[in-house]
Amino acid sequence: MALVLALLTAAGLLVVAGPGRAEAASCGARKVRTLSFSTGYVHVYKRGGYVCAVTVAKRRNGTLKWMFASVQARGNRPMMREGKRRYRISTDAVHAGRRCVRVEGAVGGGSVSSEWILC
Repeated sequence: MALVLALLTAAGLLVVAGPGRAEAASCGARKVRTLSFSTGYVHVYKRGGYVCAVTVAKRRNGTLKWMFASVQARGNRPMMREGKRRYRISTDAVHAGRRCVRVEGAVGGGSVSSEWILC
C-alpha cells in the first residue's frame, strides 16, 4: 500500500513539474534563451560559467525522430549529442566562463544554428 501511494505521489509531482522543470533539472541551470525552428526548439541553460542546450520536438506524438543538440564555447570543441528520441535530447554542460557560445539543434528535417551568443 505504501509503495502504491509513493508511486502515485511521484507521478503527481511529475505532472505538476511539467516538461520545463525536467529540462532545467537535467542541466541544473536557468533558461536564458530559446531558439525556435520549424520542427522544434533549442533551449539554452546557464549556471555560473556552464552552459547546456536542450532540443525539444514540437510534435510530441510518441514516434522516434532523429534529434541533435550541440553547444560550443568559443575556442573549444562542440559538445554534441544525437540520436533517435521521442521528445527531447540534451547536451552535457560545458564550461564557457565568460566566453561566447554557439548552439545548434535539429529535429527531423528542421534545424537551427545560432551565431556566437551569451557574450
